[in-house]
Amino acid sequence: MRICSHDVNDIFNGNRTLMRLFQRLTFTAALLLLGACSSTPDPELTEKEYYDEAKAAIDANNFSLATKNLEALETRYPFGRYAEQAQLDLIYARYNNIDLEGARAAADRFIRLHPQSPHVDYAYYIKGIAAYNLDIGLAAQYFPDVDVTSRDPGEMRKAFADFSQLLTRYPDSDYAPDAEQRMIEIRNRLSEYELHAARYYIKRESYIAAANRASHIVKNFPNTSAIEPALTIMVETYRLLGMDSQADDALAVLAANFPDSDSFDDDMRFKPSEIQKQQRSLLGVVTFGLFE
Repeated sequence: MRICSHDVNDIFNGNRTLMRLFQRLTFTAALLLLGACSSTPDPELTEKEYYDEAKAAIDANNFSLATKNLEALETRYPFGRYAEQAQLDLIYARYNNIDLEGARAAADRFIRLHPQSPHVDYAYYIKGIAAYNLDIGLAAQYFPDVDVTSRDPGEMRKAFADFSQLLTRYPDSDYAPDAEQRMIEIRNRLSEYELHAARYYIKRESYIAAANRASHIVKNFPNTSAIEPALTIMVETYRLLGMDSQADDALAVLAANFPDSDSFDDDMRFKPSEIQKQQRSLLGVVTFGLFE
């Protein structure tokens, strides 16, 4: 292919233009680099300085600043002298900064990195407390009119598992008594959630599902407040389903353990109430309360 003279000139001129543009860009980049070098930030703090500032922030209840310093320390000095203590303090700072998910993550990381630490029980405790407050504490504080038994109990189950691990692995821990009390409350909450589900199925006339939920409560949540109504639901739904033997067994357990139950009249005859109650509740929703 033959190239005309003006084509060569055009290409040459174009190349010279590109060269001049490249030189200008290079010069501009050099200026920017010099500018950046002239505005270099202050040198990083030492590990001890980061930790001292974090501790001072914690003492001043400035947990946001404490978190930033502890995270910076962990990033810059992951194997330093203060690393383990900083990770422990980060759990505390995030929790008090109402970063509950962050506190759980920090606690979980501490447990993985330092399984032999004498403070692992604290990490398990904060994991449980954070989940507990995510589901119960904060919900009750900011949404007092919301029935927590009707919400998904996922965080409660996490809290229960964390407290259970704490009690199993560190039964003599200073945090064990409080964890045990919270587990009792969580069991009641979980049983109430199952009871709420059973009553929901009654409203939907899904009596087999309601009976199964009630049976689950009796088997898995003994000594909770939901046992008595769960047994009542079992008696009523089993009778409705024609399962008389199962209904009689549930009735015998109800009579033996709750002889003063409202499900019995003065002559200890069983009074169906749960299904009627839920049907009235559904009727009230449909008729706006006119025919309850």
